[in-house]
Amino acid sequence: MDEHKSYFKLGLFVVSAVVISAAVLFILGGRSLFTPKFTFETYFNESVAGMDVGAAVKFRGVPLGRVTEITSSFVQYETDLPFDKRRNYIVVRCEVSAAMSVDDIKREFKSMIGHGMRVQTQMEGITGQLSIGLDILDAAANPPLPFAWKPKYDYVPSAPSMTGQIIASAQQFIVSLNDAQIQKLSKDLDNLVQDVDKKVKEFQVADLSDEGKNALKDARSMIARVNRILDDPAIKLTLNNVAKSTDRLRAIMESGDIDKIVKRIDDLAARLDGLVADNQYDVGVMVQDLRAMSENLRSMSEQIKNYPAGAILGGPPAKVQLPGKSP
Repeated sequence: MDEHKSYFKLGLFVVSAVVISAAVLFILGGRSLFTPKFTFETYFNESVAGMDVGAAVKFRGVPLGRVTEITSSFVQYETDLPFDKRRNYIVVRCEVSAAMSVDDIKREFKSMIGHGMRVQTQMEGITGQLSIGLDILDAAANPPLPFAWKPKYDYVPSAPSMTGQIIASAQQFIVSLNDAQIQKLSKDLDNLVQDVDKKVKEFQVADLSDEGKNALKDARSMIARVNRILDDPAIKLTLNNVAKSTDRLRAIMESGDIDKIVKRIDDLAARLDGLVADNQYDVGVMVQDLRAMSENLRSMSEQIKNYPAGAILGGPPAKVQLPGKSP
């Protein structure tokens, strides 16, 4: 009988632990499964090198979602067209999460597109990774790209990025130069170099002021002290160790491991950014739930410590009546 009770208690404990674990997992991330998600797609007629699936989608810096797919119009819509008839756009599909229904999100996007909302690629920091940025621009100056197919998801027009515009302007300026302008520019640069060289030759040490000469003496004295310090064997040993460390770092960088680590960190940061943005409200609720759960677990552990059997099956055990004692 006691053995059956022990098995029952053990089984009940295992079931309780599984239920509590499932509840914690639901609090941590399960609620996001019920958050409405809206998918849209946009087209770029320029390179999106540096953008990966999972990249952030932001509206004027406010996180909204993430990039879910990067493909081409040829694969999605133009497989039956000859090469010279294809648009060959880059198709980027994004997923947006919000505390409203999908129909409400669609209406908001449609209204904002009418007021000039456009999609642009944005560079994140100095790593070169691209993200998707939404902003209100001049609709007349940024018309939608022409296409003849029916988009699979709601379509949001794109606009050239600022980086792409700067590069295009520089290329256009270089192409617009004719031979005469190039020769004139080359001649002006040559004259500038000659003038600088002439001024350097006209500069004589004898014309220096006394303060300048004293400064040169101080500089020579300082260089002499530096030379004495560098002649110290300890300094030479330190420099040799630094050189060896530099060689090791160069070998590590040339192997490509650093680039892989940086890319993984960037991907992880983008995913964490999206996760925190999607669950910012849930995190606060989760902390409150965890505090309440901690108090309940502490109370239950004290009860189990004092009355192991009674904590699960009932109250404290009945008092034992010793022989010869009246009840």
